[in-house]
Amino acid sequence: MNEAQYTQLPLTSGKDEFYQEVTRNALALLQGETDLIANCANIAALLYHTLEKVNWCGFYFLKEELVLGPFQGKPACVRIAVGRGVCGAAVQEQCTLVVQDVEQFPGHIACDSASRSEIVVPMMFDDAVLGVLDIDSPIIGRFDETDAHYLEKIVHAVVYASSSTFNSETM
Repeated sequence: MNEAQYTQLPLTSGKDEFYQEVTRNALALLQGETDLIANCANIAALLYHTLEKVNWCGFYFLKEELVLGPFQGKPACVRIAVGRGVCGAAVQEQCTLVVQDVEQFPGHIACDSASRSEIVVPMMFDDAVLGVLDIDSPIIGRFDETDAHYLEKIVHAVVYASSSTFNSETM
């Protein structure tokens, strides 16, 4: 995708319209690219630079434990055990978790002390978790069900675009 294909949405748009444009931009970035790492890197950058009030955005890949992948923001925890923190809980539960106040989440891992809310979306392929998209915000209550809905679509698009480059044994 070249710069001319990228569209910046005006701040006056509604949340659904905003996410529809972000999704279109994500699909444009994914078109024709099958490498999972490259796709995750571009999507992390797109989301980090497009979403407001976000201080970290990136992917972790499941390799017995979650291992840090492409991200934007401050350096992060490299490894997270399944079941530990919001990321590990999302893997264990195999569902998106929206945490309004991370200080109220049992076992929260504070990689960045400025983070106050978090959303974690599992990357699923053939009923197996490949990893997660993790986004943090310094604002309590930053994420909601609209964020979850559209971020799940974007994560699904990343997995679908990249599915020819992996199978259950390679992740």
